[in-house]
Amino acid sequence: MVDARSDYDSPWKEILEAYFRDFIRFFFPHIEPEIAWERGYDFLDKELQQVVRDAELGRRYADKLVKVWRGSGEEAWVMTHIEIQGQEETRFTERMFTYNYRLRDRYNRPIASLAVLGDERSTWRPRSYTDELWGCRIQFDFPVVKLLDYGANGADLENNQNPFALVVMAHLKAKETRSDDQARKAWKFSLTRRLYEQGYERQDVLNLYRFIDWLLVLPEGLEREFQEDLQRFEQERQMQYITRIERMAMQEGSKQEARSLVLRLLTRRVGSIPESLQTQIEALPLAQLEDLGEALLEFSRSEDLESWLQAHSPE
Repeated sequence: MVDARSDYDSPWKEILEAYFRDFIRFFFPHIEPEIAWERGYDFLDKELQQVVRDAELGRRYADKLVKVWRGSGEEAWVMTHIEIQGQEETRFTERMFTYNYRLRDRYNRPIASLAVLGDERSTWRPRSYTDELWGCRIQFDFPVVKLLDYGANGADLENNQNPFALVVMAHLKAKETRSDDQARKAWKFSLTRRLYEQGYERQDVLNLYRFIDWLLVLPEGLEREFQEDLQRFEQERQMQYITRIERMAMQEGSKQEARSLVLRLLTRRVGSIPESLQTQIEALPLAQLEDLGEALLEFSRSEDLESWLQAHSPE
């Protein structure tokens, strides 16, 4: 079983962006009441990437920089880092310190640096960076949570409605079932079923399913069985949250891949597709791509496609 995925395809950042307050509430509950959530928050990707380049420390897996407002009315920045590559890193604390001071120096903002560790070494718990020379001493401390610690609280995770309870469960089960494909398939179905049973909204189901699907990778044959089981479950519950085209998009890696698939199917049905119509298809959301994927079975010429797009393309 190969679990590795390209860092640019990681849903960790997507989950952080979709559920940032839930992330803080779940992992760092002492911070959640200190933030004025009614004022909103902003992700500062450009500012973070500039500092990462300057620090010459390479691209990180799931770093996010977020601007928030404190209850006192002051602006503050939150630097979150998720270390999920499963390897102890000797320069981890130095990197946490470097990011913090470079951000503070460049932008003159108070920075809170938070770390989530997904490795499997229970004894590796870096919490501070220290440097000293001739009486000159630097001491940088930062809050850390260890995903491994949640393994002993399975019942608590199952009863927790916070999206990150399910994220942690998926992370732990991915590691537990690394050498057991059948167990992994069973857990993938169990976690996906929980999305429906816990009453999440449809978009939340899609967001979290994408994370589960990315993390709990199955061999092709077992993946087909899983999809068949899930479709039967949806039909029994009359809850088709994850459409066929959306499954294709998740399995192939992006919405663009799903659109490419629809274009290939259309080409087989009606022949060459004019560039103007391809542009309209590119603009369709996944929900309408699903409709088009069904409708194209009735097409016999490009005029049929053009008529459908005129009736369904967003204005």
